Amino acid sequence: MSELRQIAFYGKGGIGKSTTSQNTLAAMAHFYGQKILIVGCDPKADSTRLILHEKAQQTIMQMAAEKGTVEDLELDEVCKDGATIFSPQTEGGYIRCTESGGPEPGVGCAGRGVITAINFLEENGAYDDELDFVSYDVLGDVVCGGFAMPIREGKAQEIYIVMSGEMMAMFAANNISRGILKYANSGGVRLAGLICNARMTDREYDLAKALAMRLGTQMIHFVPRNNIVQHAELRRMTVVEYAESADQALEYKELARKIIANDLKVIPTPLPMDDLESLLMEFGIAEQFDEENIGKKAEN
Repeated sequence: MSELRQIAFYGKGGIGKSTTSQNTLAAMAHFYGQKILIVGCDPKADSTRLILHEKAQQTIMQMAAEKGTVEDLELDEVCKDGATIFSPQTEGGYIRCTESGGPEPGVGCAGRGVITAINFLEENGAYDDELDFVSYDVLGDVVCGGFAMPIREGKAQEIYIVMSGEMMAMFAANNISRGILKYANSGGVRLAGLICNARMTDREYDLAKALAMRLGTQMIHFVPRNNIVQHAELRRMTVVEYAESADQALEYKELARKIIANDLKVIPTPLPMDDLESLLMEFGIAEQFDEENIGKKAEN
């Protein structure tokens, strides 16, 4: 029996982290028979919706509030089997889903929900011997408090950062790398690679490769932009389920293969801010603007 691997997907809010993670995990289960538990660590509870075909899964914190305390919950109440039908050829690949949740907006610290949820899952046997992967989907680029728990306490040994060639996405990737570096020795966490979720910016592939090299890691995959992702999402499905043979499904299949086979886990070397801005200037400006036309309104 293979050793349980605990991975986490981090990235700037709005970068497509939850979409990328669910499509990739679906490919891992569907094409390669992996047995996976998704632990959603975002108060929005959108880390499992494509797997469950639901708007949002009821969270551990919601159910705990209804029952009185988290100790009153049963594991089967908070863990749901994915609705996605996986290939019978992959010898029983499956995904189970749970969401940590948090307090109402503006009330309390949502990071506490992550801590409470993970402790509950561990104490009640959610991480059973059958699992190949536990995957944490963590809110945005926040690496403080409860949201840092998968990093800080070594819950996730492998961190995959979803980014793009956009400036703020790269700032977030560098910032997350700082968090990994801080807890690398105490928690054993490692950076396993960058996933570039393409936004069609100038020289995006080259820029992502360059950032990965400077961080001491790899760009494990470049996911091209394709509207079929949105078409599948509108139906609350992953691309793997919506159109198994589509080019985009095969991209997620390849990313899944790379993660399963990945043995490059490093302590990152984050860039000083000046160096990061220089890197963006070097790769992110494809051509010079006509300075005479800057600020002028478009003519009809």
